[in-house]
Amino acid sequence: MKAVSIDKITPAGNVAITEIPVPEVRPGWVLVKVKAFGMNHSEQILRLSEIEADHISKPIVPGIECVGEIADPSDSGMQEGQKVIALMGGMGRSFNGSYAEYALLPAHHVFAIESDLPWDRLAAVPETYFTAWGSLFECLQLKPTDTLLIRGATCALGYAAIQIAKAFGCKVTATTHRESKLPLLADSDEAVLDDGQLAGKANVTKALELVGAKTVRDTLRCMVKGGIVCHTGLLGGVYTLDGFDPIKEIPNGVYLTGFFSNYPTQQAVDEIFTFLSEHKLQPVYGECFDFEHIREACIALDGGKVNGKITVKI
Repeated sequence: MKAVSIDKITPAGNVAITEIPVPEVRPGWVLVKVKAFGMNHSEQILRLSEIEADHISKPIVPGIECVGEIADPSDSGMQEGQKVIALMGGMGRSFNGSYAEYALLPAHHVFAIESDLPWDRLAAVPETYFTAWGSLFECLQLKPTDTLLIRGATCALGYAAIQIAKAFGCKVTATTHRESKLPLLADSDEAVLDDGQLAGKANVTKALELVGAKTVRDTLRCMVKGGIVCHTGLLGGVYTLDGFDPIKEIPNGVYLTGFFSNYPTQQAVDEIFTFLSEHKLQPVYGECFDFEHIREACIALDGGKVNGKITVKI
């Protein structure tokens, strides 16, 4: 089968399709015929640095998510030809991921779906919409009456969160630190240029923090009493809060939580697709490439040349 397989640091310009054997099915795993997949920053990190780490199985096919059909259900109880999505659980790191025509995946991270959406749209859903859904509903306990701040909204996750929150009935304020990107936030109620200091300018009940540790202290000061901040993203490039004093820096009556997308469930997947169907939503993405042009897709990913999710069709 055709696949991208790497065993060393691989800049986007060096990404190439090769031929490797179709995986052999084993108990507890299912073989998925990959129809499309979304691309993620974590795959860029894998190619450019993490590939050298001992915990990465090498050679490895990158890709932490995909959509497709069951080619061999093994002992999973799924049906051949069944439409599925898969994400996380070690894909593209502990075992081969989705940058291939077939993927052998643990059954517990493969989820049946019912959808008439085209493959390019479906490919935008697994990691991005699951993360948005979990952040908004599991962590922020979002309600239609909420005023929601999405900090760092000009990214695939931000666009998905705006779409979901607006369909749910919330008032959404979305931020970007680049003035040229303000028009990309037109679907929000208010687009704000973020200078790093929003406290005193915003007063919201819920906040989705996608910039990360760089701005979370300031975001906490934007909350009304009883408000919740969910730290999900790391766009600011700062990964830890050195010297963070929770007693002094979390305002009284404000709550700080975080979302980690490594534990998807069939229930969450069902809820997402029911919501998309009921609200007649089309999953948003920036650009779709054919698999034959995976090198160009990786160049676009590394260069930040696409506004929104990049998807790839096989």
